Amino acid sequence: MPLFPAFLKLAGRRVVVVGGGRVAASKIRALSNAGADVAVVAPAVCAAAEQAGVRITRRPFQPADLDGVWLAVAAATPEVNTQVADAAEHRRVFVNAVDDPPNASLYLGGVVRRAGVTFAISTDGRAPALAGLLRQALDALMPAGQLERWMAEAIRLRRTWRAEGVPFPERRPQLLDALVRLHAGDATAATGTAADTIVTASRGFVSLVGAGPGDPSLLTVKATRRLDTADLVLYDGLVPPAIVALAPRAQRFSVGKRAGRKAVDQETIHRLMIRAARRGKRVVRLKCGDPFVLGRGGEEALALRAAAIPFEVVPGVTSVVAAPQAAGIPLTHRGLASGFAVVSGHAEEAFRPLVEPLVPNAMTLVVLMGMRTRGHLAETLLDAGWRPDTPVAVVTGASQPEEQRWVGRLDGLSAAPVGQGGIPGTIVIGDVVALGSRAADDGVVDAVRALAPGR
Repeated sequence: MPLFPAFLKLAGRRVVVVGGGRVAASKIRALSNAGADVAVVAPAVCAAAEQAGVRITRRPFQPADLDGVWLAVAAATPEVNTQVADAAEHRRVFVNAVDDPPNASLYLGGVVRRAGVTFAISTDGRAPALAGLLRQALDALMPAGQLERWMAEAIRLRRTWRAEGVPFPERRPQLLDALVRLHAGDATAATGTAADTIVTASRGFVSLVGAGPGDPSLLTVKATRRLDTADLVLYDGLVPPAIVALAPRAQRFSVGKRAGRKAVDQETIHRLMIRAARRGKRVVRLKCGDPFVLGRGGEEALALRAAAIPFEVVPGVTSVVAAPQAAGIPLTHRGLASGFAVVSGHAEEAFRPLVEPLVPNAMTLVVLMGMRTRGHLAETLLDAGWRPDTPVAVVTGASQPEEQRWVGRLDGLSAAPVGQGGIPGTIVIGDVVALGSRAADDGVVDAVRALAPGR
């Protein structure tokens, strides 16, 4: 029959321990630490029990010893324990019979106490050694010094919840979210001993993870940890198989789009994440690049927050910086560009209002998702006054074995022989392109070097 776990307030309440051996002494010590009024009944007691500073009656157990007590501990022979159990049953007193389940109505678990938090592990009295091992494992898992801060944050939030009337079902997700954010910048979180303990030990959690530009070695350490412990991975169609394979125990589904063809619409992705988290799953939403850079990660975060699902964002290396760097192109360079702008090129109505107001050739322009519209993009910039010979680079498959690069002029962008068949790429426009590792071969570097001294 399942047991009902409970913690008892024993301060000032009488508890009788029957037995005087070393096991009894350990029970006396634990009960005294809880403030119980402990009395011992045994014909003989060991030195540890003698030194515990409790009342000791040196004689065999008598049923009347349990009159008026709140709890009894039987730590004697099985025959004596049976007598204690019978006397306790008639008096409606719970009895803990040490390593003697048939005579027990209460089982004490393996206990870990840290910073006002008590963990108790029970095996229903059937395998106390296993309970002890689990207690040691849990004690080792708890990072030193962290529980104090977790406890302080939980107490602070509880006061807020009570004042604001926050419903109970919403409190645990809010607390988990707060603890993850609390430790996001800690050095201990980077080693997996704080935030990782909360996240990986907890169920029902979503991680919005950036997969970076494609090279598995460019994933963050936290991203690889989340993949390794995930139950479900919902990944973009362009995430390479080598990265998806880093989630060996998870169910894995492609939910992204490729070449403009949707695999799963955004609302369905929201529902899949929320439903899996509510079923206790650890979910990884694996997104190309960075979740919050033109990846609709913000929409997913809002949907999770609205559903009271705890989540985190694990940043990724975005193609905004990865693609230019793969081609040796700095986005800023003294004398050439002191800033850069990032726009989506998926549709002319999306990029035109953003690029037309820019001062021509004043900064570096990085365009994502603009391969199919690059001709319209070039026309828009030329009409706005950008120089026809402005250096341009197109990088597809950045950081991956199939990476391709093209370097040329703005007025030749529409004819760039890359990105065929809907392959995505990153377009970099500006004088810094001439500093790239491939630019010298394309005859644009000398012109830009001539510009730098006068800039």
